[in-house]
Amino acid sequence: MDNNKRAEILIQAMPYIQKNRGQTIVVKYGGNAMQSEELKNAVMSDIVLMQLVGINVVLVHGGGPEINTMLTKTGKKSEFKNGLRVTDRETIDIVQQVLAGKVNKSLVQHLSLNGGRAIGLCGLDGKMLMAKKLASAEDLGFVGEIDRVNPMIILDSIKNGYIPVISTIAGGYNGEVYNINADLAAAKIAAKLGAKKLILMTDVRGLLRDVHDDSTLISSVNINDVPKLKKEGVLAGGMIPKIECCVDAVRSGVSRAHILDGRLKHSILLELFSDEGIGTMLY
Repeated sequence: MDNNKRAEILIQAMPYIQKNRGQTIVVKYGGNAMQSEELKNAVMSDIVLMQLVGINVVLVHGGGPEINTMLTKTGKKSEFKNGLRVTDRETIDIVQQVLAGKVNKSLVQHLSLNGGRAIGLCGLDGKMLMAKKLASAEDLGFVGEIDRVNPMIILDSIKNGYIPVISTIAGGYNGEVYNINADLAAAKIAAKLGAKKLILMTDVRGLLRDVHDDSTLISSVNINDVPKLKKEGVLAGGMIPKIECCVDAVRSGVSRAHILDGRLKHSILLELFSDEGIGTMLY
């Protein structure tokens, strides 16, 4: 790449950096981007760069594959109903151990190695996430839905120059511990913080008119058009809960929500700091 091209990229990014400086952006991270060390380092470097240009980044993460691996090692079988993990008492102990321990601290270390300042948190810290048992037709065990978000510890971390890295374990009102879907948790946290943007990193390009053709990416969606897209069958399957998370976040005051392909290196920077985004934006 010649010097003129490099300069053009920096100039193009400038207004976006100015627009987002001082704003809060919540990033939900998981999926294949978390499994590949190369992709993980790319995501962590993106987040550190965001912090360096003055963006308040909050990183919310899942860890499904790591939980599956640990359950297999202990002889337990992973069971899912309607896309949610059935979480009995033994499983919630393993989920807490993996998410709040191994996965969380690994991400903190990666951010540090990329020059960032990060602090690992989970929803139990400072009663950040309080939850009730998820109302469901089938008993999912210790799977919860967030009832309240206390943002104080997140805000304190940002104020002191840290990137909060949050694992989605929540506390119950009678001492229970609940497993929370990371997309849902990120949306609730973004809404409570009054974040400018919510970014959900996933394993697809975004919302496609034809799931077999990446060229049919829908780059932007008004949340009022979501029911129509469902009726047309464009919005279906596993994309429904992700879009609904984004819709809830936007309705709760988040300016924009983005669904990005975490398999693409530096997808966050390309979406935030270039004229042409690469995922689906909901507004």
